[in-house]
Amino acid sequence: MKRGGHAHRRLRQIVVAVTGSCEFILDNGVKRETLKLNSPTKGLVIGPMIGREIKNFSEDCVLVVIASESYDVSDYSRDYDQLRAIT
Repeated sequence: MKRGGHAHRRLRQIVVAVTGSCEFILDNGVKRETLKLNSPTKGLVIGPMIGREIKNFSEDCVLVVIASESYDVSDYSRDYDQLRAIT
């Protein structure tokens, strides 16, 4: 299963795997990086216009996401070309 596949225009997030593990693929339009979250003592900060895909969830994976803003569908960007043009 994969989740994500988007960036946020303004939103900032902190993500922590409180149990289990998963992988985040982060892409700023120039660099693509894969990071594994597998510790409740470490968090991942994701700023605006960073594309993300989440995959390889362990069966016991639970993520906590702290967001800088409330949910707003207009903040989502699923256009990779737009991400590349900004960077």
